[in-house]
Amino acid sequence: MDTRRLLRYSATALATAGLLISGCSSGTSSPNASASVPQTAVPAALKAYYAQKLSWRDCGVAGFQCATVKAPLDYAKPAEGDIKLAVSRKKATGPGKRIGSLLVNPGGPGGSAIGYLQAYAAIGYPEPVRARYDMVAVDPRGVARSEPVKCLTGKEMDAYTQVDQTPDDQSETGELVTAYKDFAAGCDKRSAKILPHVSTVESARDMDILRGVLDDKKLNFVGASYGTFLGATYAELFPSRAGRLVLDGAMDPSLPARDMNRDQTGGFELAFQSFAADCVKRKDCPLGTGTADEAGKRLKAFFDELDAKPAPTGQNRPLGEALATTGVIAAMYDESAWPQLRDGLATAMGGDGAGLLALADTYYERSEDGSYANLMYANAAVNCLDLPPAFTGPDEVRAGLPSFEKTSPVFGEGLAWASLNCGYWPVKPTGTPHRIEAKGAAPIVVVGTTRDPATPYKWAQSLADQLDSGTLLTYDGDGHTAYGRGSDCIDTAINIYLLEGTPPKDAKQCS
Repeated sequence: MDTRRLLRYSATALATAGLLISGCSSGTSSPNASASVPQTAVPAALKAYYAQKLSWRDCGVAGFQCATVKAPLDYAKPAEGDIKLAVSRKKATGPGKRIGSLLVNPGGPGGSAIGYLQAYAAIGYPEPVRARYDMVAVDPRGVARSEPVKCLTGKEMDAYTQVDQTPDDQSETGELVTAYKDFAAGCDKRSAKILPHVSTVESARDMDILRGVLDDKKLNFVGASYGTFLGATYAELFPSRAGRLVLDGAMDPSLPARDMNRDQTGGFELAFQSFAADCVKRKDCPLGTGTADEAGKRLKAFFDELDAKPAPTGQNRPLGEALATTGVIAAMYDESAWPQLRDGLATAMGGDGAGLLALADTYYERSEDGSYANLMYANAAVNCLDLPPAFTGPDEVRAGLPSFEKTSPVFGEGLAWASLNCGYWPVKPTGTPHRIEAKGAAPIVVVGTTRDPATPYKWAQSLADQLDSGTLLTYDGDGHTAYGRGSDCIDTAINIYLLEGTPPKDAKQCS
């Protein structure tokens, strides 16, 4: 299992449109290094970018237009070359007066915002919102249609996803380290030009260019998961240009990578406990009866069995512990996937790993032809640039194992070792963990789900507290993110904010 940042958009969005896993990081360049961009004027070197005229064309998807916007590859040296970013929109349908553009980002990092827009947001967001906003998405630099980061071939990625991430001895540790080094080397070989320039700060600055090109005085934005960090970073850089921002499934930008990874490990343990408590009440639960803790012990024992003897899948990719763990974690994003997970576990325990492999393939965005989307490549590139690595070598991981295993008896060992990946990255990180206050920004709505597996609820509490104008909206429930996932209370509060500019009362609770 590859765990760069266990952040991603919800399984609901995955099912209709389309974080994970990370040696997670959420940093950005420090406020001083983030350029102190003028709030009332565009720097002279960037004026040509803000003055662009988009040439919209039909996307080939009903109702959507597409275009390309240019941004500096290197904001420190804008004259030295551009990067082309793919943009899509669906114009406001009416009735009612158009408010402006609503930019959306599904998370990742590495998730395609355009894919999310075209398959979910511009269809699934509430009709009153779509009526009065042009729904807009830009694939961030290095992602999907925007000069994507490339690292491995399909066969190489198949091998990478199967590497044992719970090494039992020096030989297996060496194999894991080699896999991380080879992954990094592949990215450097195929994407050296762009790797130093895919930070969250740069993507946030790209969004301001797009705001200007779209002729919006302020940026209105809904970001999920990692998208909350992108939105908060925008507010930090451009507080006077921040409009109505919804940050759903929030990250805590003040945490160093190791703490964030450990928190996420706990989030997946909490989500599994919720799944297990439901499972053991059912006659067909493959983890037996009893308590959720006992179910966790049975699952960990099954992972150990797969570590020793992978299960056949009907393909040339047997189900080992790494892929099985990824499959289980993939189902934690949305409780609607729990039946599929029960079936996958039952068949795997019976000797057929195809069901869990299918869950893992969905998570990794692997196609039937053996090719992969660039999600995991962009995920690593952004994470490893945004923060110093959680661990820099095996000895550090071994020292940190007890705290990870205490946090999660089921997932702790694997996620601790997965946090080593950025330790061998070819580009030095440019970001640091720090609080984001965004003083001077309009009210910002931060949404947290109490049993969110990938972005623990306490992160939303922390971000709302950090932001000078932050308002916390809580969903008491399971799954990753809350908007558009079935809570009328959540949806109504966010719709009123997006349409009228009135945020919900701070600390409002929904279920």
